[in-house]
Amino acid sequence: MSVTQGARVRRVRLWRWRRNPLRRRSDLVEAWLLAATVVLAVLLGALSGLAAAAVVDGSLAERRERTTPVPAVLAEDAASLSAPVTENGDGGVWAKVRWTAADGTTHTGRAEVDPGSPEGSEVTVWTDTTGRLVSAPPEGAEARFQTVMSGATVAVAAGGLVVLAGWITRSRMQLRRMTEWEAEWRQVEPTWRKRMTG
Repeated sequence: MSVTQGARVRRVRLWRWRRNPLRRRSDLVEAWLLAATVVLAVLLGALSGLAAAAVVDGSLAERRERTTPVPAVLAEDAASLSAPVTENGDGGVWAKVRWTAADGTTHTGRAEVDPGSPEGSEVTVWTDTTGRLVSAPPEGAEARFQTVMSGATVAVAAGGLVVLAGWITRSRMQLRRMTEWEAEWRQVEPTWRKRMTG
């Protein structure tokens, strides 16, 4: 709300919270709605973001527990391969590797290796509890990045939903207020028009 003093316009802060003859009950309700929306958006966003980050962190920790690094030997020359690994885009290639499982059996499969590695090079592969080849679990900075990004995404989404709900509620309140003003104006207009023309 702004008040004109001569040629200068002065904004009145928090006018909906102050007592004045122009403030309607709907103005106070709107002020409380705005305050509740901000508080709920921050709280719900923070809590849901922390919960999502904890879930992702727990999932990554569980994945690390279920996988085991195993030494393997490159069974083909990686330098002759040109297909890049697209999973994480680090420029590695898929190549055939051979490793020995804990029970002594020899296995072969395809794993991500550095390009240009010659046949017979030692590489590290990851296996799950059944001995199947899996991708390496995220660790260190990559794991922290995934955890933080998941938490931030969920926090922004949850907070945004609260803000959207508050905005929709406020828009409905404003439409209702305009309808009430129009109805009041229809009652006052005939009297006001007589006074202006009389």
